[in-house]
Amino acid sequence: MKSTTSYPKEKIKILLLEGVHASGVDLFKKSGYSDIEQLSVALSENELLKKIHDVHILGIRSKTKLTAKVLSKAEKLLTVGCFCIGTNQVDMNTATEMGIAVFNSPFSNTRSVAELVIAETIMLMRKIFEKSTAAHKGDWLKDSKNCFEVRGKTLGIIGYGHIGSQVSVLAESLGLRVIYYDIEPKMPLGNAQAAKDLDELLSQSDIVTLHVPGGATTKNMMNADRIGKMKKGAVLINLSRGDVIDTLALKKAIEEKHLGGVGVDVFPDEPESKDQKFSSPLQNLPNTILTPHVGGSTMEAQENIGVDCATKLISFVDTGSSVGSFSVPSLSLPVQHDAHRLLHIHKNVPGVLGEINGILSKMNVNILGQYLKTNEKIGYVVLDIDKETSSGVIDELKKVKNTIRVRSLY
Repeated sequence: MKSTTSYPKEKIKILLLEGVHASGVDLFKKSGYSDIEQLSVALSENELLKKIHDVHILGIRSKTKLTAKVLSKAEKLLTVGCFCIGTNQVDMNTATEMGIAVFNSPFSNTRSVAELVIAETIMLMRKIFEKSTAAHKGDWLKDSKNCFEVRGKTLGIIGYGHIGSQVSVLAESLGLRVIYYDIEPKMPLGNAQAAKDLDELLSQSDIVTLHVPGGATTKNMMNADRIGKMKKGAVLINLSRGDVIDTLALKKAIEEKHLGGVGVDVFPDEPESKDQKFSSPLQNLPNTILTPHVGGSTMEAQENIGVDCATKLISFVDTGSSVGSFSVPSLSLPVQHDAHRLLHIHKNVPGVLGEINGILSKMNVNILGQYLKTNEKIGYVVLDIDKETSSGVIDELKKVKNTIRVRSLY
């Protein structure tokens, strides 16, 4: 077998969409990749269908939708990097069945989102945006009515993950009392306390901030009933997903003055580009901050995301490491010198590993290392074998029943 990889870097085509930060592009170049196409916009399904057939590495953000139809045409696609927090824009079932490794960057913009939550907390409690808008119009709203310090108030955090816990730390430094609710037990940071249930959190909090994933379990979780359980005059902030709040119920709560203020950064329907008009029932409501999905949009966050996500993509293509993948089972792999590394992705059915080992034994292959991880759909086997092995082993492994793809790294 040759010592070069089955996919020489100069032949690997990389497509990066939606203005992926230069930090990620630079990392690809420093790692030896040269065939890189960069676009500042998302592509439609039809546009992707024209481009995807010869792409090996695809980088996207939140606007590009990788449907089953698109992925089915991605014959050479090895891996997808979502240069953002979520992966819901990818048809994960199809990606998994095809053995395409999907990565994201869930932690790199944590600080940016957390800082915006704190900023909006203060602005809403002081009604700053209303007063600023009035001042721009020439009105002088110098009034302390219903304007409060955040010190001594209770902040309720729904979802105590990486962002929620970071908000918790920042909030305490301002003198806020912090309570949180999560569906999984979480160790509190600082003096934060877990609420016994969601109703307790809602009834006690002066400010409620949402940090939950999207999906069926959280869709409209803040409905009319739950919003009604919040304290009168409380503030609600959502920088998580656009469909976790019933927008019309939220609008009614503001209009009826049950809530004292709202900060929303994510919406059920968002423009695909700056050229499209934005519309929401929440527009022109009192003490309501609307921002265009910019929670993680800082220079620092985008740079960190670029490095983090590109590192994972490069590691998978160069070494086979799948740590952080949502589709290919996660394997952290040691560096193996003086060996060939083979990757075998297959349907997770009984007998595949036995067939692989049978082939290797029959061909008298000396195995220096073997690693296996499975999920409910596929299995991922990494084989480090003796350099003297015949190149025919690749062809034999491709013949194994239920094989999805086989690749030789080095």
